[in-house]
Amino acid sequence: MRFHVSPAEIKQANIPHEIFLTNLIANHILLTVGLGGLAGSFPWVMALPPLISFSLLSYTLWRARRSLKRDPWYPMCHWQVCARRSRFFIIMLLLLLLVAFLGWMGYSQLGWRKEAVWAIVVGMGILPVMVTVLVLILFESEALYHANQAKLPGWVVERHPPPPEITAIEEVKPHYYD
Repeated sequence: MRFHVSPAEIKQANIPHEIFLTNLIANHILLTVGLGGLAGSFPWVMALPPLISFSLLSYTLWRARRSLKRDPWYPMCHWQVCARRSRFFIIMLLLLLLVAFLGWMGYSQLGWRKEAVWAIVVGMGILPVMVTVLVLILFESEALYHANQAKLPGWVVERHPPPPEITAIEEVKPHYYD
């Protein structure tokens, strides 16, 4: 749905999507690849991208909760969109940490070979997170475009109905296939 909102509200609505995209692109792609070269000498440097990511995702969740009480309706709704995607991404990162922990336990306690651990960690941990990052980049790029067009997904409008002073420009009717 599109709504009549001010340019200032549109600018505020862009902020959560820009933070999330920065985390995905600058942190999870560029910084991770850049630090990968240092990981041979300083393996703990690879802890930096997840720390930055969890910090930004935590900020997004905190800010989305805070926006329910203090922001205008339209930016608040876009914070809720980013919070939903942030929760999903946190779950994916926690699953990666779980797989890495299980791989470490298998190597150190059960005598698994290093190659088997790498195959499990990469195949069941890193690869799903990489696919998730790419898909979320697409979703967030589209959400940023929609924020600039004064559009919101239907599920947000259902959960947080607009105040009476905000009118819809166009309403998208759901299409059901029978």
